[in-house]
Amino acid sequence: MPFRSAPGSAVRDLASHIRGLPPSCGPVRLVGVDGHAGSGKTTFAGRLATALDGAPVLRLDDIASHDELFDWTGRLLDQVIEPLRHGRTARYAPYDWRARRFGPPRPLPAAPVALVEGVGAGRRDLRPHLALLLWMERPDEEAWARGRARDGEEQREFWNGWIPAERRHFADDPSRPYADLLVREVEKGYHVLPGPAGSTGPDRNLTQGDGPPAVC
Repeated sequence: MPFRSAPGSAVRDLASHIRGLPPSCGPVRLVGVDGHAGSGKTTFAGRLATALDGAPVLRLDDIASHDELFDWTGRLLDQVIEPLRHGRTARYAPYDWRARRFGPPRPLPAAPVALVEGVGAGRRDLRPHLALLLWMERPDEEAWARGRARDGEEQREFWNGWIPAERRHFADDPSRPYADLLVREVEKGYHVLPGPAGSTGPDRNLTQGDGPPAVC
């Protein structure tokens, strides 16, 4: 069924839509939230998780590391996807970016809905396990500028290495072409519209978001 929403209720209606999807990873409806670094994924995923009655959120920053900015697929599949596929609580070791080491295991329950948030959440090896892929629709340079401003001078060197690494990742393994829905931040909330992977015909309704539509 097409995803429908009324003005001012994008996140709440998206949560309702997700609840109606079939499970995609064992008993779990796994939802990916992808986009460029600094595009607002973490904030949006947090609001969506709240609308989903506290759905667990896996931050890919906890799976990646300084030495493996994007080469973490095996760790994600072994520590998270495989247990969830069998209806078990996953246990992953979150990475401490200051201490530069992985910490003690953290649980991720096989809840009815779980979110995976971060750059690469829509990568090809993860997509078969997703019930829905969302893409934060913000241009790369704008997103990176926001991220740099957020992290400050302390992380300048990290960003100098991150940006070319992200460019290489999306050149080899793009996510946006496979997004079911695009999420655009607007003044009073979010505007959600069909993604490249979804039908854009007359039966596919885009949402009006939590504010006026942004200019396409």
